[in-house]
Amino acid sequence: MFEFATPVAWFLLPLPLLVWLLIPPAKRSSQPALILPFYADIKTLCEKKARVRKYRLSRLLACLVWVLGVCALAGPQWLGKPIQMARAGRNILLAIDVSGSMETPDMLVKGKRYDRLSLVKAVAKRFIDKREGDRLGLILFGSRAYLQTPLTYDRKTVKAQLEDATIGLAGQRTAIGDAIGAAVKRLSALPQNARVLVLLTDGASNAGADPIQAAKMAAKNHIRIYTIGLGGDKIPVDTPFGVQYRQQSSDLDPHTLKTIADLTGGLFFRADNPASLVEAYQRLNDLEPVTAESTAYRPVTPLYHWPLLAAFLIILGFLSRPVQRSLTRRRLHNVLDH
Repeated sequence: MFEFATPVAWFLLPLPLLVWLLIPPAKRSSQPALILPFYADIKTLCEKKARVRKYRLSRLLACLVWVLGVCALAGPQWLGKPIQMARAGRNILLAIDVSGSMETPDMLVKGKRYDRLSLVKAVAKRFIDKREGDRLGLILFGSRAYLQTPLTYDRKTVKAQLEDATIGLAGQRTAIGDAIGAAVKRLSALPQNARVLVLLTDGASNAGADPIQAAKMAAKNHIRIYTIGLGGDKIPVDTPFGVQYRQQSSDLDPHTLKTIADLTGGLFFRADNPASLVEAYQRLNDLEPVTAESTAYRPVTPLYHWPLLAAFLIILGFLSRPVQRSLTRRRLHNVLDH
C-alpha cells in the first residue's frame, strides 16, 4: 500500500505562489548591470516569441522541481503486507551440568547404553523445539559456571551450542551455586513474571558458592528454578564375585535440589532413566506454557529518493542549457571570424 509518512508537508505546495502574490517584484534598472560584447548578435538571433516560450518553459520546470521537492519531503513510502511476529512471554535459561560424572554410560535406550550428557542433549533439544516464541539461553557448569548462549529467539543457535558442549569443559566438580548466580545476573533485569531457570545436575554441589544462598538470591529476584536430579539405571560392573549391577548416582543430593526449587516457587524432578527425563521436560512445558503474543509488523520501503532524483535531473538539464548556448555562440563567432 502506498502512503506518505508526513502528508502535512503538502501544505508547503502553494508557498511560492503566496510569495509571488505578497512580495512585490524588484524594480528593473534602465541601465544594464553587465554589458555583453555579443549582445547584439544574441538579439538578432533570438526573437521575442521564442524568449516568451523559453520563459514559460523555465517557469514550468521550476514549478515541477518545487512539486517534486515537496513530494520527497512528504515521505512517500510503500507498506508491505503485515507480518505476524511473536513476542515472548518468558525468558528461560537452561543450566546443564557438564562435570566428569555426566560421562557415565548408564542411560539405557532400546537396549543400547548412552552416557548421561548425550541423553540430556537429545531430550533438551526437543524441549527447545517446543519453546517457539520464548527467549532461551544456555549455562554450562562444572567446577565453574559460564554463559554458553545469551538469551535469544534463535533456537537453532541454542541447540547448536548445546550440541557442542563436552564433558569436563568447565571442570570436573559441580558448582550448582555458581550456575544459579550466573542465571540471576542474566535474568534479574528482565520482567518478573518471565524469569525461569531449569537446572539439571547428576551430583551434589562440591564447588563454588553455597547453592542455598544462591537460591535465596534468586527468590528475591523473582526467578523460578526447576531442578532435575539425573541418576541412572544400574550398570554391570566386574567384581571378584562376578558381574554385579551398581547404581551410579549415589552422590546426587535430592534434598538440596528440592530446597532450591521450593525456595523459588519451582519444582524438583527426579530422573533415573530416559523415560523419567522425558517426562520431566514435558512437565516443564505444561507448567510454563508458551504465552507468546502475536504482533503485526509491516515492512516499510521509503521512496522519497525517486522524486529527489527527478528534481535533480531537471535542475541539471536546466543548468546545462547556458553551457550549450555558450558553445553555440563560440562556434558561430568562429564561423563569422573565418
